[in-house]
Amino acid sequence: MKTVLANVARLYDGTSAEPRALHAGVDVLIERGRIAAITPHRAESLRAPGSVDCTGRVVTPGLIDCHGHVTILGLRAGDIERMNGPSAALWVEKVLHTTLVDGGVTTLRDVGGATHWMKRAVEEGVLLGPRLKISVCMLSTTGGHADFRGPDRCHAELSRLWPPAPGRPSSLVDGPWECRKRVRELAACGADLIKVCASPGVASPGDKLEHREFTPEELSALCDEAGARGLRVAAHAHSASGIELALRHGVHDLQHISFLDARLVDLAHELGATVTPTSWTLAELTRAKGLPPQVMAKVAQVNEHHARAVQHALAGELPILMGTDAVWPGMHGRNWMELVHLVRDGLSPLRAWYGATGLAAREIGAEGTGTLVPGQRADLLIAGADVLEDPGAFERGALLEVLQDGLGHRGLAGVPQRTFRSASQRALEELFAEPGP
Repeated sequence: MKTVLANVARLYDGTSAEPRALHAGVDVLIERGRIAAITPHRAESLRAPGSVDCTGRVVTPGLIDCHGHVTILGLRAGDIERMNGPSAALWVEKVLHTTLVDGGVTTLRDVGGATHWMKRAVEEGVLLGPRLKISVCMLSTTGGHADFRGPDRCHAELSRLWPPAPGRPSSLVDGPWECRKRVRELAACGADLIKVCASPGVASPGDKLEHREFTPEELSALCDEAGARGLRVAAHAHSASGIELALRHGVHDLQHISFLDARLVDLAHELGATVTPTSWTLAELTRAKGLPPQVMAKVAQVNEHHARAVQHALAGELPILMGTDAVWPGMHGRNWMELVHLVRDGLSPLRAWYGATGLAAREIGAEGTGTLVPGQRADLLIAGADVLEDPGAFERGALLEVLQDGLGHRGLAGVPQRTFRSASQRALEELFAEPGP
């Protein structure tokens, strides 16, 4: 099957944050789900079989969200209980669908919650959503950021956030050898990376930002064991002490970075680390309702410093990745809002886009996607406005089509649409098929 996106007004190829990655007046040939060629527009391409008229339209790579949680619909007690109940799988399906079809995310790194069966279900066509890279758990100490229990906890009570389940061990771990064992378990459960909490968190009710999470010995054990299995480590890290602890013990990607300063930027640069600021979710939490007062106090604390931290990362030329941390109702399916907030924090639009496409693909190991060059997967967005200069245009309905492996999901005229049969349908057909000779 061939598709020609004819006369694209403006195309960003995702290969850099420089103007050379922009192209005007081009045709994009898609064959067998991959980019076959990008050439200067020819008038006859508008009449070719499989042609889609993209006159006046903008094409970009599909977004790569480097900080997702497909198993979170909110942080209030009722939201968490819903995702621990019997309908959880239905909500996960809804989150995956809207993240792809409405949010334009064709690849997502889930850093806590998603299990290998979810990843496999997407790969096998049972669920419709972005390709997943998974950490399975978000590891923290007892009483730390992943330990969502109230002050009336008892010894036997489990954390309500991602309790142990098939394919997902406990997120709570203490002591160097237990840390090593948990990394081994996660590798066996199909983790693509290890996610740790190098500092306390904002939304967790029982910790404070100035407190410590893991000891140096524990974090060293986590990173060493991950490295032995070829896995990179991403760290939730707000506080300066947590950021430094993470960097000095082998963490590759720093998430949130609220108290990053110039000294820590130099250290991150020296060690080749990346940062994922998650600017949008922190802004959303300032408007959240129903969270405990101690959580809202931490929200105010990090928002006072966060934009300055992004400026430090920008001035130090650290690789900045796009990650939404969509943990509040109304965030899933609007993932492009992180681009809007990164630009507000001082990134040029192209630098924000690069961190959501080619740079992101390279850093999270998403081979074959993130860039629009011959041979790559045809994961791309078609927009009716210049979202490259103004990502906020997505909020105003600019997203026309999302292609994943060359197939569309929003019904744009001329674009071959994805149709899929569930695994159960295929199994039934095989079961009742007439036996061969």
